Amino acid sequence: MENLTVSAMDAYEKLEKVGEGTYGKVYKAREKATGKIVALKKTKLLEDSEGVPPTTLREVSLLRMLSTDPHIVRLMDVKQGQNKEGKTVLYLVFEYMDTDLRKYIKSFRHTEENIPSKTVKSLMYQLCKGVAFCHGHGVLHRDLKPHNLLMDEKKSMLKIADLGLARAFTLPIKKYTHEILTLWYRAPEVLLGATHYSTAVDMWSVGCIFAELVTKKALFQGDSELQQLLHIFRLLGTPNEEMWPGVSKLLNWHEYPQWKPRQLSAAVTNLKEDGLDLLSQMLQYEPSQRISAKKAMEHCYFDDLDVAALQD
Repeated sequence: MENLTVSAMDAYEKLEKVGEGTYGKVYKAREKATGKIVALKKTKLLEDSEGVPPTTLREVSLLRMLSTDPHIVRLMDVKQGQNKEGKTVLYLVFEYMDTDLRKYIKSFRHTEENIPSKTVKSLMYQLCKGVAFCHGHGVLHRDLKPHNLLMDEKKSMLKIADLGLARAFTLPIKKYTHEILTLWYRAPEVLLGATHYSTAVDMWSVGCIFAELVTKKALFQGDSELQQLLHIFRLLGTPNEEMWPGVSKLLNWHEYPQWKPRQLSAAVTNLKEDGLDLLSQMLQYEPSQRISAKKAMEHCYFDDLDVAALQD
């Protein structure tokens, strides 16, 4: 990795700030040499010492490796520099995507139209494929949500972003007060304080995203961890030891109001039977019972999808 001063960021011209991620600012920028538009993620590092911690270098090379998959946003370059205080700053240069799934879903909200079921199916397949690739390399995302799924709308192409950074950059910058860290896609075992969790946490999020693509609104919209759990329990029934062995041993377990499970079709209307079957396998309480991303790709819901057309 080249060791660069801030002035070396002259390679890129910042066009506009497009976001403030959990770990730093994100800019839309132009590579001066080629004119190519990129997303520039400026990331502060934890350490006070010189240089970049080895864990961060590992994360970055992992990110590079993962970004060879067409459904994971491509990390094109990494540059290192100093900010005004002399602290090390990493600039991660990603391909630029014009929108994300949150904006895409929102664009349908004000219309009578639903997202075409063929498009939902294609986006879900791409999501499962990207997640399967991460999980195949032992990487959990842990924060999958529509905002982190970038899209090329013209091609209906979906790519997973904000991957793996959670472990490298453990110092989140302050959140804007109006931007509440969303809990809507968080798996129940995480909400209940499980300390060891698995790839199944991502599959729960995938299920929530699936439902949202179909109905245009988030399936479980809690504004606190407790509210989030209660929303889940109201639909899927309050879990117990029979349904989910070990649930009452989890750190945040309390006695909760008792609800009986409802039909998923009551909450997710206009999804056909094969779709509801896949969704119910993603929203299993017991993490070990939740369908894997690889298995999900083989589900009959995707049988009539032209997968060959999705090859990048």
